[in-house]
Amino acid sequence: MSAQQPLAYDAFVELATADPAVVGLVLKGSRAHDGMATPHSDHDLYVVLADDAATGLTRFAGHRTAGLDLVIVSLTEFRAAGMPGFDRYALARARIVLDRLDGGIARILADKARLSADEAFRDAGGRLDAYANSLYRSVKNHRDGQTLAARLDAADSMRFLLELLFALDRRPRPYNKYLEWELDRHPLPGWDTDVLLRAVDRVSATGDVSLQRNLFSRVEAAARAAGHGGVLDAWGEDLALMRP
Repeated sequence: MSAQQPLAYDAFVELATADPAVVGLVLKGSRAHDGMATPHSDHDLYVVLADDAATGLTRFAGHRTAGLDLVIVSLTEFRAAGMPGFDRYALARARIVLDRLDGGIARILADKARLSADEAFRDAGGRLDAYANSLYRSVKNHRDGQTLAARLDAADSMRFLLELLFALDRRPRPYNKYLEWELDRHPLPGWDTDVLLRAVDRVSATGDVSLQRNLFSRVEAAARAAGHGGVLDAWGEDLALMRP
């Protein structure tokens, strides 16, 4: 395509669909999240090729314009994408445009959307410790009159809190842009979405110590119920500073 006539999404999908080497087309990003696309949203498309397939579509590898970003990968590479990695959530909520594997592309995406039990347990333990660390620093800094440090640590803790809560539900954490979208459609078990989001918002903005401690009491109960008591007990007497 010329500079005056950039490659369009619909035209590329038609071209790719006609190529037997293509076994899957997967749309991710804003265009795959109902109601999230804007006039500025491009089309982020994975093009999945049969392993060892020969195709002229590889000439589009790395194609990136204001309207269309292409990631061209083999089927083996697609299985590994985001496992782990930044793209995991995007692929977990991606939209299938073409699946020539009798549901095989859908099954790959479903695997990305669900953490294994071992992976979730490991990730949750690490995020719990990181959350407790940032919370502890925030409360301690507040006690010592370090107001800015306390707020910054509180904001940091909310990142780890969200990663923890999604790991406990065996899900990849959504990007910040899609957090409200995700929780509106797929709430976290045991958590009221509005209450949680208001708490995250307030703690991030103000470092409210009382709210941080009350939130921790709920997190502690959930974490212990999930088998992470050892992570918490390692904090010893410092837990007293985090609790209400």
